[in-house]
Amino acid sequence: MTNSPFTPGIAPARLDRAELETNFSDLHPPLDGHEALVAADRCYFCHDAPCITACPTSIDIPLFIRQIATGTPEAAAKTIFDQNILGGMCARVCPTETLCEEACVREAAEGKPVEIGRLQRYATDTLMAKGVHPYERAAPTGKTVAVVGAGPAGLACAHRLALHGHDVTVFEAKPKGGGLNEYGIAYYKAVGGFAEAEVDWLMKIGGIALQTGRPLGSGLTLAELREGFDAVFLGMGLQGVNALRANGETREGVVDAVGFIEELRQAGDLATLPVGRNVVVIGGGMTAIDAAVQSKLLGAESVTVLYRRGREAMPASRYEQDLAASKGVRFVFNAMPVEILGNGAVTGVRVEYTRSEGRTLTGTGETFEIAADQVLKAIGQTLEGAPEGLELAGGKIAVSGAGRTSVPGVWAGGDCASGGEDLTVTAVAEGRDAAEDIHAALMG
Repeated sequence: MTNSPFTPGIAPARLDRAELETNFSDLHPPLDGHEALVAADRCYFCHDAPCITACPTSIDIPLFIRQIATGTPEAAAKTIFDQNILGGMCARVCPTETLCEEACVREAAEGKPVEIGRLQRYATDTLMAKGVHPYERAAPTGKTVAVVGAGPAGLACAHRLALHGHDVTVFEAKPKGGGLNEYGIAYYKAVGGFAEAEVDWLMKIGGIALQTGRPLGSGLTLAELREGFDAVFLGMGLQGVNALRANGETREGVVDAVGFIEELRQAGDLATLPVGRNVVVIGGGMTAIDAAVQSKLLGAESVTVLYRRGREAMPASRYEQDLAASKGVRFVFNAMPVEILGNGAVTGVRVEYTRSEGRTLTGTGETFEIAADQVLKAIGQTLEGAPEGLELAGGKIAVSGAGRTSVPGVWAGGDCASGGEDLTVTAVAEGRDAAEDIHAALMG
């Protein structure tokens, strides 16, 4: 090892390969058969289960857990996939601590919920490991649908449409399908190339053609898609990055956290990935947490997360905050960057304390400096290149009902559309529901 956590600047190989492999191993190792039975036995199998209501895809959680308990995990997986075809990834990345598990009766009574996420992973992994697909397409309808974006919303929409017998073409800007599942989540949440394997498994339904390297733009317009297909679903996510609006933002060493995570996710050898000695992450969502934790796991000496509001307002769950803290990440709340310091390359961040007065955030005038040679921006993304003619709401594509846009024959869902939370599971629900609405419109 040529470098260490104390090597100045931005450098690769701060840790040896063995330590990196350990650091980026599965965050939550899978349950074995016995562990799954023990975990399933804790479920009360509530008749009016609050966990179902808390799940954005409305999976029948007590049913699939009972199926695990009775030794039929493949049936449990089918119950999950009926509602959420990306149930394998959602079992890994869903913030279950604020969704189904927070609503669990065991959580209210004992402070320890049924491990719904790990049980879901056990069931879905068991079925997917068999290499079979549990669905068969309906008879061909002769209808064609274009799906823009092979992220969670687009994939869920495409699968459901193919299931109904429609022919689907998915246009994806990047070299691989999967969207944020492939490019935008922490490495340790989905190890072993699972995101890519899940896309391959999903495609076994048939009737879906994936064209990569095909972004929506000059070479592929909405007008052309409307003319060439019977319906269009837009699920291209958010490609733009919000500006930091601080002096010195263009200094060397200031990068977008999503791009940092993407580079890490696609790296063949983590030892080749450079990271700063002192890293400052600006933001308070899951991207900020994922970037901060992975910076620390790559060998950064110090990692600090700056969030402009208080802890209680932080979008990332308390579980994720605690995970980051356990890895050595430092949090500074009620603090916003006002200047990126340095002469060419970053040397530090000047930060101003803030106070909230209702919804208004103001600086107190009191500032301090933090040493930094790498600054990761995780302050949200924006929709870029929205097709002309689409009504927008809050900077996203306006939708009504099950994803209908202002343009006839065009639906939208996922992060690019107005509506729900920016979660994988929410995107899946929106893509699935839009597909049902498209099917009804095409066959009506």
